[in-house]
Amino acid sequence: MQSKTHLFRSAAFAAMGALLLTSCGGGGGGGGGTPTPTPTPTPTPTPTTVYTPPAAEALSTADVERVLAQAISEAQARGLPSVIAVTDRVGNVLGVFRMSGARATATTAPAPNGANIDAQNVTFPAEGGAIAKAVTGAYLSSGGNAFSTRTASQIVQEHFPPAPTTVGLESGPLFGVQFSQLPCSDLSARFGTAGAAALIGPKRSPLGLAADPGGLPLYKNGVLVGGIGVMGDGIYGSDSNILDVDNDPEEFIALAGTRGFEAPISITADKITVDGTSLRFSDAKYEDLSPPTGASFASLNGAAGNLVAVVGYANAGVIAGTAYGSEASGIRASTAAEFSNRDAFVLTDGSGANRYPLRAGTDGATNSAPLTQAEVRAVLEEAFTVMSRARAQIRRPLDSRAQVSISIVDTHGSVLGLVRSPDAPIFGTDVSLQKARTAAFFSGAQAGTELSANASADVRQFVTATRNFLNNPAALTGTIAFSDRANGNLSRPYFPDGEVGRPNGPLSRPIAQFNPFSTGLQSALIIGNLGAHLGFVSGASPTDTPARCTTLPDVAAGQNRLQNGIQIFPGSVPIYRGNQLVGAIGVSGDGIDQDDMISFLGAHNGGARVGGIGNAPAAIRSDTVVVNVGAGVRLRYISCPFAPFLDTANQNVCNGL
Repeated sequence: MQSKTHLFRSAAFAAMGALLLTSCGGGGGGGGGTPTPTPTPTPTPTPTTVYTPPAAEALSTADVERVLAQAISEAQARGLPSVIAVTDRVGNVLGVFRMSGARATATTAPAPNGANIDAQNVTFPAEGGAIAKAVTGAYLSSGGNAFSTRTASQIVQEHFPPAPTTVGLESGPLFGVQFSQLPCSDLSARFGTAGAAALIGPKRSPLGLAADPGGLPLYKNGVLVGGIGVMGDGIYGSDSNILDVDNDPEEFIALAGTRGFEAPISITADKITVDGTSLRFSDAKYEDLSPPTGASFASLNGAAGNLVAVVGYANAGVIAGTAYGSEASGIRASTAAEFSNRDAFVLTDGSGANRYPLRAGTDGATNSAPLTQAEVRAVLEEAFTVMSRARAQIRRPLDSRAQVSISIVDTHGSVLGLVRSPDAPIFGTDVSLQKARTAAFFSGAQAGTELSANASADVRQFVTATRNFLNNPAALTGTIAFSDRANGNLSRPYFPDGEVGRPNGPLSRPIAQFNPFSTGLQSALIIGNLGAHLGFVSGASPTDTPARCTTLPDVAAGQNRLQNGIQIFPGSVPIYRGNQLVGAIGVSGDGIDQDDMISFLGAHNGGARVGGIGNAPAAIRSDTVVVNVGAGVRLRYISCPFAPFLDTANQNVCNGL
């Protein structure tokens, strides 16, 4: 169950107290003798909080204009006319500026072997790249960590860290996260919605998350308020060698835009280590920027270029950002009626209604024992408790509490509840739902049938490849409980992960074909939706992709099981009632081992609390599967940190459950 790699581990394992895990606790009882008097009931304590929500800050129109003006001036000094986009924390596009002479398009990196498929070697409007970079800088960051698109590049490639000398190491910890926040996601909000919902997030990204340097977060008074993205050189790729220091004009232009809105230096990615490797934030440095010109936006607008409209994302103007945590932002504190823990945040419709209220399973037509609302509540509450006790892995200062998003779905992929901690990174909202749906789908009886029914022969072949690879013709028929860690094992271009010379996993592209724009089944499932959307953004098509990724057949009217795509890095487990699959839980926002632990212990503790549900029976978990490559390689199920809690020194907290 435990893997040797424990990514995003803090250097400090402080032992604080000796409290027992909820899952290991128990009550005494019994015995004869004289009954003791019934004690006087104690009042229910007032719920307490352990997190401090971010302060209510937002970019004003003057702030956005200042960011744009600073970036434009740097682009002029470097002779690279660019498209520059600014977003707020929840993805609203606040302004897009196209400089005179800027390239109209950008192109994704081609396949290593030249046989381009999926999103490789795709040309798209440059505005889409700038927006995706800005969204990435905002979405991957928080009050405890500031990540950039350069950081993203480092953690999504086939080896971590990516460099010529690291061949043979495992893939990046967030391998596959680039295919999240997709334009077809049913979770992500869209520009152009009328009324109170106009500014609600999280908004979608034209290309998912970006790994091309030139996207940075923006902070105001130390509070995350958005991101800036720059697209100027026409190349939309990633950095395959972190051993050198790049002189990337796009990154310098973006960095200039952050003057006065800099990320606190104590939380930038280069202060965070992963298995002893420091992450990268920016190869551009403030001291190497051109001297500020002080040019106002009013003097540049119309002279250096113009604000432009972007179909599906922005009008040709500048708007103010919305304060994260407000009703208008689409993410706010929960009410007592919505969720018992006073630290919980939920997604809202902008008019006060929770977008994903707790509810029972919707899959009664195909599932004889759906999850009840009480069971959903128990699992979410217990997972939230585990999170609030856990030591964060990607946050500063050290020994901060983990902050994540948590989703529960039924076997149809319907959302039964979604909660977040106050400062969890935005990207984890969509990703937690992807993870939950992925675990439920691949553990379900219909996975092979529904993939095999696809119109695309490319998608269909992954079923045959998986069954051949596992030497199990019954695979993908509900006989194996797949976590997202196991699904990720099968989705790497080397199996075992990172070991050069080994075959690719059956859900991955071969290494000769692979790059971050073509991961395998993950990208194959949504490439049609992505292509339709880019055609819409470019003006070539009047029709946008639907607000759901559509490759799979519907399991109910207007609904399939993977409506925002799949995810292939750890942080989810299926939920069972005995031997019967009834749903799944997905977690995202901190280290991948933390995400695994919160989902696994949340399912276990929630089941122990209400009875009848819990984790998959040990006999069918994916870690019982041995793949016959070499001496035989066992799939993983989950991997929990050894000493993860702030209130106890207990170790190996998932063992035996």
